[in-house]
Amino acid sequence: MTDRRPLGSARRGRTLVIGEALIDAVAAPGRRGDDADTGADATVEHVGGSPANVAVGLAALDHPVTLATWIATDDRGTRIADHCRERGVELTPGSQGAPFTSVAHATIDGTGAATYRFELEWQLPAVPGLTGYEHVHTGSIAAVLEPGGGAVRDTLRTARPTATISYDPNVRPALMGDPGEARRVIEECVALSDVVKVSDEDLAWLRPGEAVDDIVADWAGGGPSLIVVTRGGQGALVRLTRTRETHFAPVPPVTVVDTVGAGDSFMAGLISGLLDTGLAGGPAGRDRLGRAELADVGPAIDRAIAASRLTVGHPGAHAPTRADLARG
Repeated sequence: MTDRRPLGSARRGRTLVIGEALIDAVAAPGRRGDDADTGADATVEHVGGSPANVAVGLAALDHPVTLATWIATDDRGTRIADHCRERGVELTPGSQGAPFTSVAHATIDGTGAATYRFELEWQLPAVPGLTGYEHVHTGSIAAVLEPGGGAVRDTLRTARPTATISYDPNVRPALMGDPGEARRVIEECVALSDVVKVSDEDLAWLRPGEAVDDIVADWAGGGPSLIVVTRGGQGALVRLTRTRETHFAPVPPVTVVDTVGAGDSFMAGLISGLLDTGLAGGPAGRDRLGRAELADVGPAIDRAIAASRLTVGHPGAHAPTRADLARG
């Protein structure tokens, strides 16, 4: 590969993230809040939503980023808007037009794993100036839940001639209905994308009984140049479409506080690393990624793993900075 940028310098082209911003109401047994000393459950509210977390993660890594979302002007929506602004994330016009701000009720078990229950509505206002973005990311609820899901997919099609596309299915079974229909929509998004990050749990729900390697090979034939399958604390499987190279990247041991936002930090780190090395960003980035080898994408994978490891060591969706990554 040639014309690669050093990983340490942030690329300044703007990224658009499309998707839900909401409040994570996290209940953990006897951990935080006034009842922590009694062993009773405590609930703490964090700003969250997978795409919003990715946007904040990219901003923390010094990338200019805009979020197209759907929140209200109620107290929770104002909190989200303030959170984004304070962290350097712009909102597109119309993002605050929702009738109420969505909430994800997350329950943390004794291992730190989260399960979710949702109260939400999703629509996507028209996004102006699409040709001004060099990379577009979406995923999770926003790409599937109607009436906004169809608008998200249409926006990806419109943006694709001038921007690289990344996608994280981030499956939420409680919201996505029939796995067969969800699979149809999700694989439509996969085919529109250059980079796909998916968890092994997502694949098990979408295509039960099928081997991960077989699913990845199938998806690779449909559009993306790079597919990464995360396996929690076990590491990540990396697959390049052109060369058919596959690599398993391990995760060093880490003390888990909770897993909220870990996958989103991985996604932000991955996008950041690809942007910094010129393997994402406009048609030229798409071409470079299409010609990449494992050694080329390795630094971006390392950044993704490092970011997610730092996130699980903090409560809520912690967004590491470059300084945090440097310290380890």
